[in-house]
Amino acid sequence: MGLTDALSKTKKGMFGKIFGIFKRKVIDEESLEELEEILILSDVGIKATQKIIEQIRESQNPKTALKEALLEILDSSSPNIVAAKPSVILVVGVNGTGKTSTCGKLAWRFRREGKSVVLAAADTFRAAAIEQLKIWGEKTGSTVIAHSEGADPAAVAYDAVSHAKAKGKDVVIVDTAGRLHNKKNLMEELRKIYRVVGKASEGAPHEVLLVIDATTGQNGLLQAKTFKEIVNVTGIVLTKIDGTAKGGIAVAIALELGIPIKFIGVGEGVEDLIPFDPERFVEALLEEPVDL
Repeated sequence: MGLTDALSKTKKGMFGKIFGIFKRKVIDEESLEELEEILILSDVGIKATQKIIEQIRESQNPKTALKEALLEILDSSSPNIVAAKPSVILVVGVNGTGKTSTCGKLAWRFRREGKSVVLAAADTFRAAAIEQLKIWGEKTGSTVIAHSEGADPAAVAYDAVSHAKAKGKDVVIVDTAGRLHNKKNLMEELRKIYRVVGKASEGAPHEVLLVIDATTGQNGLLQAKTFKEIVNVTGIVLTKIDGTAKGGIAVAIALELGIPIKFIGVGEGVEDLIPFDPERFVEALLEEPVDL
């Protein structure tokens, strides 16, 4: 799915209303209040909304001001994954965000670039996650390191990194559990995995990618804050952006957390996890739907 198509719900919902305001001859304070309400209800967040409204208020061209404000907020994002060998990527997030699928789609991207990949099934609390990762391993031609259900997740991660080093593999992607309702155990488990992979390979993990379901809105922001407390999150993967009319959560995350968005999920297909490009994202958002 293309980015423009993926953002169609957001454009028709959030930005459809904004375009309606911009068509008015005069953008007065009442219009700005309406705009502020739309942005907040679209999960852009209060802090980002205030910044955007201020820039529009001071501009002669509201649409240009909106574009510049959005780019300014989102432009810290970078899709680059570090080039250590092996590059160890820890993938974290609550259950149900598409975490295991994201691991598989990342593996597919790296395999397409000619890199060898090891997938670590460290979500040992869900047999389904282990089996799902094995399927992704077959689909992408990646090695899967898995223990039995209920095994020590850190041991799985350690074995995966050790295997990658011994075999000269390029990338290790570690799938982890996400039982946020038991924050204390989750915190201890993730910190242990973080420490253990660091012992297995100096400098690891090189990336900690937090997977957030865009359809959860402000809950996603709360999840991000929690995981940021637990481990050093280096990037966000925003999934299911095609399934929401409130795509403003990308803006709220970028501004309030200062964590770059590295990938976005625009569909279910293997190719539907794409590097986040702020310019393309904003252009796609501000491209007016033909039925407006």
